[in-house]
Amino acid sequence: MQRLKRRVFFGLSSGATVAWPLRVGAQKSPARIGVLFAGSADSRLSKARLAAINEGLRANGMVEGRDFVLEARFANGRYERFPDLADELARAGARIILVHTIAAVRAAQRLVPPLPVVMMAINDPVGTGLIASLARPGGTTTGQATLNEDTTPKMLEFLRTIVPEAKVVGILFNPGNPSNPTMVDSIRTRIGTMGMTVQAAAVRFPEDLDTALATLAATKPDALLLLPDAANLDLADRIAAFAIEHRLPFLISWPEVVDFGGLLGYGASERKLLLRTGYYVKRILDGANPADLPVEQPTEIELRLNARTARAIGLTFPPTMLARADDVIE
Repeated sequence: MQRLKRRVFFGLSSGATVAWPLRVGAQKSPARIGVLFAGSADSRLSKARLAAINEGLRANGMVEGRDFVLEARFANGRYERFPDLADELARAGARIILVHTIAAVRAAQRLVPPLPVVMMAINDPVGTGLIASLARPGGTTTGQATLNEDTTPKMLEFLRTIVPEAKVVGILFNPGNPSNPTMVDSIRTRIGTMGMTVQAAAVRFPEDLDTALATLAATKPDALLLLPDAANLDLADRIAAFAIEHRLPFLISWPEVVDFGGLLGYGASERKLLLRTGYYVKRILDGANPADLPVEQPTEIELRLNARTARAIGLTFPPTMLARADDVIE
């Protein structure tokens, strides 16, 4: 796979250190770190995410087996399983819970006794009531926000540039993710001012995808947008294949999805967010209180394009967009 690489900088702020009662770093045995994933254990994306978490921990001076052991649980798209999975991790001796979707955060926050909760990449954590504020999250939760609620509408401008004649935009969303319906409403309003309409199809569970795609195929939209949801991102390769088959531009706010055949990704790099998780884990294990560690937002947004997919569906990226991109798959 040939790539044209361009410089990418990703800056994040740091927080203050306050003692956390569970002095995990004082333990002689490796700290057990629980991870709650929305997707399946055998998916390509889940494996890549686990690898990135491990790499981030190593970058912060931690050695697997000596300093930590990862204990992962997978909901397989069934968000109602998160409370039981969180309880299971707590019973297994987890000292920190890493979470990747809003439902997982809420499940981990309800554990008694409480455990530190680190958000790896969460949509609008303040607006969804997960934390009090970015600067002082309070409670037992800290981590990272995604800015997806801001970057998703921006992709409509890219769509208008690539396909100026587009009239109908298909949207795949998870109604069980509190951030997704809000995004649908926002996009519907914005699209209306651009002379386009929305055809939304719900994917609450993985088995809903075929029906949702069949609905979209029947309505024949001019483009396809997948709203950010941890479980539905697990289905990105199938969605990309559908989009190529139907010659639909497929856009998403996770830049890495272009590796699965998506046409355009615009947003914060998920890999870099996962790498940053190691910083939070190390701080908490060293005694920091998660309530006093500011929740960080990405300060660099990446634009990734797949020129190979563009050729497959009969599109060409304007030279100005190619020049702006951080990464182009040729």
